Amino acid sequence: MRMDAVHDTASRPAGGRRAGHAREAAAAELFAAVYPRLAGWCRSLVRSNETAHEIAAEAFTRLWSRWGTVDAPVPYLYSIASNLVKQHWRRTDRERQALRKLTREATEPAPAADRGMVIKHLVQGLPERLRVPVLLHYYAGLTIAEIATTLHRRPGTVKSDLHDARQMLRAELRGLHETTT
Repeated sequence: MRMDAVHDTASRPAGGRRAGHAREAAAAELFAAVYPRLAGWCRSLVRSNETAHEIAAEAFTRLWSRWGTVDAPVPYLYSIASNLVKQHWRRTDRERQALRKLTREATEPAPAADRGMVIKHLVQGLPERLRVPVLLHYYAGLTIAEIATTLHRRPGTVKSDLHDARQMLRAELRGLHETTT
């Protein structure tokens, strides 16, 4: 099926009693024609089949919620998918930066995959009072002020909690390093 035909069918308002059926039929036709290409495009950008399919599916979900108001569904899908890919990249970068920052003082770095799993395990083992600020700051990229507002704590308390968490993580990392050497 030609893409302009998909666009015409998908954007044509359905009237009368058959509106729901026509809407679903147009959406199914659009999905069949566009989804494989959209998911492939996403896969080429995120290099993960699972993530690509999640992004493509989310783009279609968002299109469905705005079905009657979107004049050009195919460009809309690619625009939404593009934004979701950018969000994925930012989240991945924040996670990498958090891992680098948390492991920077380790004397002998382990392979990246092992180190990441060790850090995640150690962070999960922190008391909740310390774990939540670490996750918000290093993984979600929130500032001290944003964390303080979110957790209803004073900024000084958040700084102290982050300091205590880093101290605990350093001690754990040193302990792990000493047992492996």
